[in-house]
Amino acid sequence: MAGQFAKPRSEDMETINGVSLPSYRGDNINSSEFTPEARRPDPERLLKAYDQSCSTLNLLRAFSNGGYASLQRVTKWNLDFMEDKERGAEYRALADKIDAALAFMAACGIDEDSPSMQSTDFFTAHEALHLGYEERLTRLDSTTEEYYGCSAHFLWCGERTRQPDGAHMEYFRGISNPIGIKISDKSDGESVVSLVKQLNPENVPGRITLISRMGAEKLREHLPRLIRAIEDAGLNVLWVTDPMHGNTVKTDSGFKTRPFERVRDEIMAFFEVHEQMGTHPGGVHLEMTGQDVTECTGGTAEVTIGDLELRYLTHCDPRLNASQALELAFLMSSKLAGIRERGNFGNIPAR
Repeated sequence: MAGQFAKPRSEDMETINGVSLPSYRGDNINSSEFTPEARRPDPERLLKAYDQSCSTLNLLRAFSNGGYASLQRVTKWNLDFMEDKERGAEYRALADKIDAALAFMAACGIDEDSPSMQSTDFFTAHEALHLGYEERLTRLDSTTEEYYGCSAHFLWCGERTRQPDGAHMEYFRGISNPIGIKISDKSDGESVVSLVKQLNPENVPGRITLISRMGAEKLREHLPRLIRAIEDAGLNVLWVTDPMHGNTVKTDSGFKTRPFERVRDEIMAFFEVHEQMGTHPGGVHLEMTGQDVTECTGGTAEVTIGDLELRYLTHCDPRLNASQALELAFLMSSKLAGIRERGNFGNIPAR
């Protein structure tokens, strides 16, 4: 929410037009501009990242507790992205139902200005990549005598940093936060089971989330064997899909983008695999912005490769715009409704 402060890179150096400079590693290390000065690590950036994160959290608190999350606002949200389109009509129909339900509750004497109707809880998450930063924000809870990483509620480790004997895993073993682990089609069941046991020896529910990032075709091929390995081992994990990172492509003009259709297909494959396996699809990780950017192609927004240069504002990974994100939300809602109607939510009761 506050910025891309720690960015994993496969290569230490980046070369453009024959010039090689250190890779951009996130705004708390260096800058994305391709100059020697910008790519030089600057420890003052750690303080700036912390200050900006605090400011962003304060803004989120103000929104979440100041009425922005109120259901009364649902018909006031910007619907221009789907004017005269099927999904827009569905959204308006849903908003009208919510308005009718709220009117009924008000008639029954339920106070629509109560905190439960006006506010919502929110939680933050990020990849705990910069260990020096994470360690300085680790605190001992005096009531439980357990350590928590206080840079976010939920911390995760990526494909590059989840080596069982690595420093990141040592840090994760020492904190009591809920933890996410990114897994790919290259992951094997035995090593994933071993890592889960290592990080959660008591098999505490809610401690471990496995986040798959594979692409739709590879997910259908490889996720079932990983689910089977976890189920056979009797481990408690939450399954989440990340349909963004396995679907990044680079255009001839040099833009990184993510086709909306590939993102959609991986999400649908995730739901379908879990329905077939009798397990529970626990969540979706999306990268999005409320701005009207042109960074991901496709969707009802009809962003083309030629449109990318119009409003490509990210310095890191391409994000879904508001239209594409809401379209995905409706597609997911429809898919989940079908699974619920068939009663195929595994052993998790529908709520």
